[in-house]
Amino acid sequence: MVGDMMRVNAPANMPGPELQEIVNNFQRRFEKRKLKKELNKQENLMDICQKLNQEYFWGQIEVKSIEYSTDQTAKWGVCNHKNKTILISHRLAGFPNWVRDYVIVHEMVHILHPDHSKRFWKKVRRYRLSERARGYLIAKGLEDTDESDIDQM
Repeated sequence: MVGDMMRVNAPANMPGPELQEIVNNFQRRFEKRKLKKELNKQENLMDICQKLNQEYFWGQIEVKSIEYSTDQTAKWGVCNHKNKTILISHRLAGFPNWVRDYVIVHEMVHILHPDHSKRFWKKVRRYRLSERARGYLIAKGLEDTDESDIDQM
């Protein structure tokens, strides 16, 4: 990248369609990187996480890092409970903040309970808008509606 322009050097004999595919892949990668950087600059997810931690868990959950990810396509959030790190899908940035906060709380609780046990759901329900946020995601067709973990609630 040279400023906002992508400069591509390629062999002169490279077929046009092959070159275009390579350029398109690079462009997608650079756009995702730029979006991630902008989102993480706009919202300090660690501040939001600490606020939610104080409000619902009395500061008892240790989160070492949390940031938006543009590689999250199948899940809204991912928690590495061993490293105490959380990644949140960039798609949540377009949703109401209380939905994003629900996903953050959900992932924070995975640091304590890496499963979807009854204890896990009991702690997630501390978030005052948890049912509303789950309903929002379900209504959008974006939340897993597998009743097996809901029965544990």
